[in-house]
Amino acid sequence: MLRHRNGVKHLKRVAKPVFFIVLAVILAFTGIVFFGVHTQYGDFTTTVIRGVSDIRWGIDIRGGVDVTFTSPADYDATDEEVDAAKSIVETRLVANNITDYEVYVDYGNDKIIVRFPWQAEDDSFDPEAAVKELGATALLTFREGSEKSLSDGQTYEDLPLIISGSDVEKASAVYQLKSGNSKEYEYMVSLKLKDSGKEKFAEATKKLSSTSPKGYISTYMDDKCISTATVNEEISGGEATISGKFTADDAKELADQINGGALPFKLETSSFSTISPTLGTGARDAMAIAGVIAFGLIMIFMISLYRLPGVVAVIGLIGQVAGTFCAITGFFPFSNSFTLTIPGIAGIILAVGMGVDANVITGERIKEEINSGKTIDTAIATGYKRAFSAVFDGNITMIIVAIILMGAFGTPDSLASTILKPVFFMFGASTEGTIYSFGYTLMVGVILNFLFGIFATRLMTMSLSRFKIFRNPALYGGKSAKKRAAEKAAATEGGASK
Repeated sequence: MLRHRNGVKHLKRVAKPVFFIVLAVILAFTGIVFFGVHTQYGDFTTTVIRGVSDIRWGIDIRGGVDVTFTSPADYDATDEEVDAAKSIVETRLVANNITDYEVYVDYGNDKIIVRFPWQAEDDSFDPEAAVKELGATALLTFREGSEKSLSDGQTYEDLPLIISGSDVEKASAVYQLKSGNSKEYEYMVSLKLKDSGKEKFAEATKKLSSTSPKGYISTYMDDKCISTATVNEEISGGEATISGKFTADDAKELADQINGGALPFKLETSSFSTISPTLGTGARDAMAIAGVIAFGLIMIFMISLYRLPGVVAVIGLIGQVAGTFCAITGFFPFSNSFTLTIPGIAGIILAVGMGVDANVITGERIKEEINSGKTIDTAIATGYKRAFSAVFDGNITMIIVAIILMGAFGTPDSLASTILKPVFFMFGASTEGTIYSFGYTLMVGVILNFLFGIFATRLMTMSLSRFKIFRNPALYGGKSAKKRAAEKAAATEGGASK
């Protein structure tokens, strides 16, 4: 970087420690991104920072189910009803131990698009049955008594109704230490009722708690009893707990079932397909090995051709790849993770290629400046400055392409699709997912190239040049002053002889 002082251009130098600071930051960031940060407390594992092991693989890698639900032809669902249906579908997915799903909504056509990978670890997994359960219009009710109190010929409908699922605001699994025991936990389900259910629930619990023996409240999903609890006292505040011999999984499952409730309208399956895996775990691991080998070859190429700038370029590429995976995993629990597909992997590869190209252009410019007779500091500053315009133009072009792909093939509720909907309204749900993944990873990788491939590498290179040991032009791929002088003398002699 140049600055003027008294009418003379001076180089603004970077302090020696900057290289080590940037290197430490990149390496620490890379380690955290790849391994993540997790804490263990009791039976609960909390993910502080997601790692590579938390990546959600797309159905084109693991195989899976792609289904589109829609409202009946004679029913015009409101946006609020579509949102409610989406929430219930998500709850039912979790209740089926399907946590790596994708659910999108198309408000204009009252569609809910659901994608989830094949449950390869479950030999009994039936995708068609799972889809039927997702779209089932279940009826959740809380009734007085238990199944044991039913006489022959009676059904659950003969038990007095207290409240329905629409009266429940939220159910959640909670835990606390058992009384008198500091090591064992007691798991329960916490209920929070809406105003519509508070009074009815208070009246029922008052009546059932006053009997001898205590009465029961049973929870039914359609005609299946999913829980029976003893009523010990009147509950008038609209908040209650269901306790029993629950494990952590039992409490979570019951909470999920209660939250599932009843759908606001019937879901009809407009399209359904089961996608078999095209790669599988073995092939995915093979891709990872191939990626490591390819990156190793890039390292050898960059270092052998550009010496010290090549080493710095490799460090920048490591940061770029780590940053891309950071965007895919969601990194922090409060951010959304991204489903990685085969086209998404292709986007990462292309972005790395753009990063290599940026460093090649910069390395060549630095070599040219050194061979023209400029000092190391001037060659580095001028080389990065000359290379920036070419790198900038290429990267901006790629970012524009990526945004267009995300707008045309993105999910209905994605930012790019929303902004570009007037332009790409003709594209629908059938084209979503995989191409969007390519655009996303490409855009993220190219943006990170500006940060790591241009800014960070420049700081590191300028910092290293402050060390006397790194002042040799040969370390930057250039010719030494002695060799340049010899070549100049030879050229002069050659011209004189003619």
